Amino acid sequence: MPKISKILLLAVSVVLVVTVFLGVNSNPVSAASEPQDGAYRQINVYSEVLRHIQTDYVEEPNINAVTNGALRGLLESLDADSSYLTPEDYKAFKEDKGGKAQVGINVSKRFGYATVVSVVPGSPADKANLTDGDIIEAIGPQDTRDISLAMIQLLLEGQPGSELTVSVVRPRKAAPDKIVMTRVSTPPPPVAETMYENASILYLKPGVLDHDHVQQIETKLKAMSKAGNKKILLDLRDVAAGDMAEATRLANFFLKDGTIAMLEGQKVAKQTFTAEASKAINPTAPVVVLVNRGTAGPAELVAAALLDNKRADLVGEKTFGEGAQQKTFELPDGAALILSIAKYESPSGKKLQDDGVTPGVLVASNTEEAVAEEDTATPSEKQQQTPLQKPAVTVDEQLTKALDLLKSKAA
Repeated sequence: MPKISKILLLAVSVVLVVTVFLGVNSNPVSAASEPQDGAYRQINVYSEVLRHIQTDYVEEPNINAVTNGALRGLLESLDADSSYLTPEDYKAFKEDKGGKAQVGINVSKRFGYATVVSVVPGSPADKANLTDGDIIEAIGPQDTRDISLAMIQLLLEGQPGSELTVSVVRPRKAAPDKIVMTRVSTPPPPVAETMYENASILYLKPGVLDHDHVQQIETKLKAMSKAGNKKILLDLRDVAAGDMAEATRLANFFLKDGTIAMLEGQKVAKQTFTAEASKAINPTAPVVVLVNRGTAGPAELVAAALLDNKRADLVGEKTFGEGAQQKTFELPDGAALILSIAKYESPSGKKLQDDGVTPGVLVASNTEEAVAEEDTATPSEKQQQTPLQKPAVTVDEQLTKALDLLKSKAA
């Protein structure tokens, strides 16, 4: 590569990082402020590192790849939802119209890799025994460590009937499992409804918190008195998709007053979402909410609102930790940033993205217990073990505990 090209690439790289740190496209830069001084020092460090890579690395580097990797790492160091998209990635991102077939997993990024947040019951991923917390090391030949979350989600989609190959690292297993699944196009199932204790307890299980499913819950709650139900068990385990506005509406069904959630960012004025008495449906009926590691985003907002307002007991495991608002910023070269600009907070002020929601009654999942049992095997026994299978659940201990809690509550 000619020297002038190297210098040009170096200059472009530095300008890109300056843009990310200081927002020079929209705000005047004042070198007097301490945060900006710190940013300038980091730019100098980046420039020096890049110079050494160009001149001293063992072989001539691919500067475009180095810069893309640096920018991707810069964004992902903020949170899992922030991403850097190359011009090629951003073009594919804009052209995606959604609605494609999937395998039934919700993903985020943890430890640098794609991580399974939750699995849709009955989906190809469920049948392949994928579970919350599994690490997707690769999608096809592509290492997920080198792909932004936005592109990971695109790669998981495809035409109905097409195959998806993933390499999955299981908890306490060294070698990844290669799993081949067939993408299917299936709408989320309706809200599941079950009666317990002579129809005195209404059990509701949504798969997603979108308008349609929250509307179904509203209808069922309004019919409670006619059916003779007096208590409510809301199962939000493995609910990781939906809409924050709909989650706020769902929480309001159980609250006649009080704060539901807050949203705030560096440049996003603080918003407080407050319960309205006119929108409450069952503000006094005893409520227990089930959560687990697959409870994320909108479902966490509901769980935190009911917990902090002392409106419901939470049973299960600490939730995943999602809850940020993103905005896309286009860059002059055709690339883009997807940046978290605000975070949702619980009524007590905890950021969902950072802290998740911890239930007052902790009960481990059956899958977690099965993994722990496998880990006690000797090396020779492990060699003879078949790959980890989801246990045939005969007793749902989390559900049993939740029902016991509700039985003890006065209607």
